[in-house]
Amino acid sequence: MSLKRFLNKTLLNRNIIPLARYYSQETQNAQENPAPTKSGYAKAFEKFQSLEDADKEKLQTFKQLLMKSKFIDLGDPEGKIVTGRIFHIVEDDLYIDFGWKFHCVCTRPKTNSSSYVRGAKVRLMIKELELSSRFLGYEKDLTLLEADCVLLGLSQDQSSKTT
Repeated sequence: MSLKRFLNKTLLNRNIIPLARYYSQETQNAQENPAPTKSGYAKAFEKFQSLEDADKEKLQTFKQLLMKSKFIDLGDPEGKIVTGRIFHIVEDDLYIDFGWKFHCVCTRPKTNSSSYVRGAKVRLMIKELELSSRFLGYEKDLTLLEADCVLLGLSQDQSSKTT
């Protein structure tokens, strides 16, 4: 007795005729389209291959990426006016973070000195981003881990202005 005949006889006895019809349709479709179905790994492999091919089309050199970066867009920072925030005060020295590699240390001005408190926004003009020089007895340049800036005054927030 063939499997199909056995299933039909068994399923007819149990009133499960739709399942037998489904099974017969599946075997007919499999015979007509012998393409094997891919497993989960094969599907994932194809997906990531297509992503890898798309990445190869977008591949750029380091020089191209650097020229398009925000860092290069800034240009030469020396002489630019930036806004910083006072994060530490030692006597009359103001330690100001303005978003670059190193902070700067400026002397508190005599006029309106009570306004220069921790957290206050100030305007700075950048002279150098890193103070480094060759000190006596050293063959290499040493850095002070500070930037050289000129304190221009307190920054005026647009939100604090009254009209």
